[in-house]
Amino acid sequence: MTRSELTLTGLTPALVPVVHGMEQLCFPADGWSRQQFYDELTNPLAVWLVALDGDTPVGYAGGLAVCDTGEVTDIGVPPAHRGRGIGRALLGALLYELRARGCAAVHLEVRESNAPARALYRSLGFREVGRRPRYYRAPVEDAILLTLEEGVTP
Repeated sequence: MTRSELTLTGLTPALVPVVHGMEQLCFPADGWSRQQFYDELTNPLAVWLVALDGDTPVGYAGGLAVCDTGEVTDIGVPPAHRGRGIGRALLGALLYELRARGCAAVHLEVRESNAPARALYRSLGFREVGRRPRYYRAPVEDAILLTLEEGVTP
């Protein structure tokens, strides 16, 4: 896949089943339910993007913009599509959208063991600000809290 083949679009009701399927591949123990994705479609604070390689959905990212603070609520790229820059493209576009909505800072949490995601976040300027002990299930694991302040767009 070249960069020009990847397009980003908003989440639609028709894409929810596919995004939910990707979520189950990425986070089988603690992923979002299909209904949660449908609920996000009517949440005025939510921003959702889906990455397409041609017509094939290959990743997704969601966030919230509340006043001047953003949160990355979910991001996933199925294993078969990792290592191709899809997560970076999605996160960059999501940060752009959150900044456009007035967010001066963006927060997220990530599994302590998720080294590839932590490296991506660090490369975009996120810094570690805390920890939530035993936050994740199956396996039980701490969440690392990260923040990107001022200049949210990488």
